[in-house]
Amino acid sequence: MSLPLPDPIALAHSARLRAKICRRIAAAGGWISFAEFMELALYAPELGYYAAGAQKFGATGDFVTAPELTPLFARALARQAAEIMVMSAPYILEAGAGSGRLAVDLLRTLAVADALPQRYDILELSPELAARQRQTFLRDAPRLLARVNWRQRLPERFSGLVLANEVLDAMPVHVVQWQDGVILERGVTWAENERFQWRTRPATGRLRVEAERIQTECAPSTNYVNEISLLAPAWVATWGERLEAGCLLLMDYGFPRREFYHPDRADGTLMCHYRQHTHPDPFYLPGLQDISAHVDFTSLIVAAHPAGLALAGYTHQARFLLNCGLLDDLATLEAGSPAYLKSASAAQKLLAPHEMGELFKVMALGKNLPAPLIGFRRGDKSHAL
Repeated sequence: MSLPLPDPIALAHSARLRAKICRRIAAAGGWISFAEFMELALYAPELGYYAAGAQKFGATGDFVTAPELTPLFARALARQAAEIMVMSAPYILEAGAGSGRLAVDLLRTLAVADALPQRYDILELSPELAARQRQTFLRDAPRLLARVNWRQRLPERFSGLVLANEVLDAMPVHVVQWQDGVILERGVTWAENERFQWRTRPATGRLRVEAERIQTECAPSTNYVNEISLLAPAWVATWGERLEAGCLLLMDYGFPRREFYHPDRADGTLMCHYRQHTHPDPFYLPGLQDISAHVDFTSLIVAAHPAGLALAGYTHQARFLLNCGLLDDLATLEAGSPAYLKSASAAQKLLAPHEMGELFKVMALGKNLPAPLIGFRRGDKSHAL
């Protein structure tokens, strides 16, 4: 597939990051894990994709997220957010708020419902993205900005709603190859032809333990390649120590474990996004493209339960949004009007099985929640985990 060529400034930026990664590979003896490569490509200070200044979100960026499609997403989500805050405490923490679109639309909707949180924290590691989020508030909801607080570390204690929309898919993953009874880790080296290249070595440590567990549960075929995330389950477990009352609401694309490691996914789930193009090459122009992997939702509950978090619901995004009244919100618009037609088209993308409706999942992990959550009252699929 032919991808758009970047301008000379962008190419020079990517070259600087490539050189930084090459130095890291050399310092490590010629090989680094793919997780380390992905971390540098996305988060290296001033150079990584999420740490630098490239346009990422929306129609002019590299990809479009659900909140960017339509405010209907946030309006439906607001009903679930309000319910969780009533059950726990009037606080919201959003991890990785992207452009700030979801935060603005969510707070606007909660304001109309007289259900604003006392504080809306945004956990954001990128100073550049934090600045963009602030600008979104200044442009679209300046009166709500006083309720927003940016932070770079998890709170020691928290009660309320923790929201993570398309966050876990961007956490670095390891790539594992099951081959002829041997478990190998695919890492990255710098080849003589001046390109990044895959190279395998025996998997060790925690990665090998997890790969052996997957081998027992899913029996991957020989020469089977897929990803294992050690970071996403650890991040979820960390909240078990910090969340006193409330809920983690995790929204992302992925599968239960037996679907994730299905024979048809023998080449893994890595996806790269560059200027509205999707392709599988994670080594293309580091720093200028997004790299993501689908989420193994079973690994999250396996990590969450020992940490004191209980599964409060798991379902497709479509069912969650329908339970939360997305179609009711659509019906408030004048049928046939330009606003209605635009919103209906966006709703179709959010709900259709072949679009985002079934590929995206929603998982709720809670502590001290007194009642079932509205988003999972119909169509809960926790049994699939």
